[in-house]
Amino acid sequence: MTRLGFALLSDSCIGCHACTVACKSEHDVPLGVNRTWLKYIETGAFPNTGRSFSVMRCNHCDDAPCMKICPTSALYRAPNGVVDFDDSRCIGCKACMNACPYDAIFINPETKTAQKCNFCNHRVEVGLEPACVVVCPTHAIVTGDLDDPNSEVSKIVARDKTAVRAPEQGTNPRVFYRGVDQASLDPTRTAIKSDGMIWAETTPSHPTLSPIQIEHSGEGIVARTAYTTAHHMTWKSMVSGYLVTKAVAAGLMLVASLLVVLGHGSDQAAVGIVPAVMAGVLIAATGALLVGDLKQPGRFLFILTKSNNSSWLVRGAWILGAFAGLVAAWGLLGILDQGDSLQILAVPIALLAAGVAGYTAFLFGQCEGRDLWQTPLLLPILLAQAVVAGGAAYSLLDVLMEIPEPRAIRIAFLAAIGGLALLIGTELWSKGSRHVELATLEMTRGRYASQFWFGGVLNGLIVPAVLLILVLSSDTTSPWPTALAGIASLFGMFAYEDAYVRAGQSVPLS
Repeated sequence: MTRLGFALLSDSCIGCHACTVACKSEHDVPLGVNRTWLKYIETGAFPNTGRSFSVMRCNHCDDAPCMKICPTSALYRAPNGVVDFDDSRCIGCKACMNACPYDAIFINPETKTAQKCNFCNHRVEVGLEPACVVVCPTHAIVTGDLDDPNSEVSKIVARDKTAVRAPEQGTNPRVFYRGVDQASLDPTRTAIKSDGMIWAETTPSHPTLSPIQIEHSGEGIVARTAYTTAHHMTWKSMVSGYLVTKAVAAGLMLVASLLVVLGHGSDQAAVGIVPAVMAGVLIAATGALLVGDLKQPGRFLFILTKSNNSSWLVRGAWILGAFAGLVAAWGLLGILDQGDSLQILAVPIALLAAGVAGYTAFLFGQCEGRDLWQTPLLLPILLAQAVVAGGAAYSLLDVLMEIPEPRAIRIAFLAAIGGLALLIGTELWSKGSRHVELATLEMTRGRYASQFWFGGVLNGLIVPAVLLILVLSSDTTSPWPTALAGIASLFGMFAYEDAYVRAGQSVPLS
């Protein structure tokens, strides 16, 4: 197998955009998206100023995270080493876009599938050069086999001082830059400033550092981005909502399993039937949110029929399916009033409930472009959220029906809130990469600060904790204060998750 790669000679690039136009023409790329594009940055202060150009595109990584996370292997390694894609298999889940540390993948607005630079593989396979190489007037784009010491690209990499984008991600990119300003390769070192000059206008929809992130960066900002292209946030409220619906489903069955272990399996309604019905409805809602967020929802079964088993989207689907099956069995045993038989299912369904709640930590871990989501604390946070959600759901049920062990459930509910608060606090004050620090700033002091502090912390943690403490320390038998705590915690959970998901995508990658 060959290892095709690029050498992009920024010291020869004149910023003419010929490569971008040739790429669009060769692949019929629609307006508003790009497989390859040019970025301008400006350094210095008048009259000692400079402008640098760098071509941006897929890096065809040796260890490509987009291939690992793609649930249908729509992104695959061609025999010549190129990371190519198959439109016919793509379901438009957008996971690859968050996995890519280079902002190289987009959703084609016409095909509704993920696309990117594929090295003009249809040309390369018949002995032709990529379209961008052919049109470059200064020969600033060089391609060849990186494993061939006699190829021009290998000689450039071996002889000249070159750099790659985001080497800390460990993807081993095959795109090397010569003569590039390092600020051009690290978008966290540049700020976008629009001053009305016709040749210094950036695309408004390109993600850039926010005011709070720029303020925190201080002297870390060494240049300004003068021209680039649009890129958009990929995962939004549907993903945040799915995190909550599956947490509640998992939490319900965790509490129901606990009640069975405590000897309440014979409580047909509150243990055998109602939690199973509610969990089933919430798992269905989870599936609906996941399918609804796809750009190709009609292909959702490809996750099962064209599975890439290394993807946690696929593994999560299997976990959700197995959980739904056990929930159905639980509910059937409840309807048949076979409370003693529930003891057989208690441990397996508790383990699967933990899997349902926690697998997203591994899915987010495969999103290597989003450093905020790489925290090892995400798994325990999701598990604690499931217990909180289960306590909240049973607190609401307490208004409608008599539930067993209400005090024990309230204690578990309060303890989970305390544990969740401790984990979130630890996450906030832990040191991380520059991307983590900037994303945390955006969540706690930037555009998502109100949502995080007033929604996630005050409404989701402090208010329910105070209500539960008051209930547990008093002789009240009213279920309403606990129910209010449950409502507050669930709304707060969504607010926190939404702030977390969006803040993780707030740091620019290109």
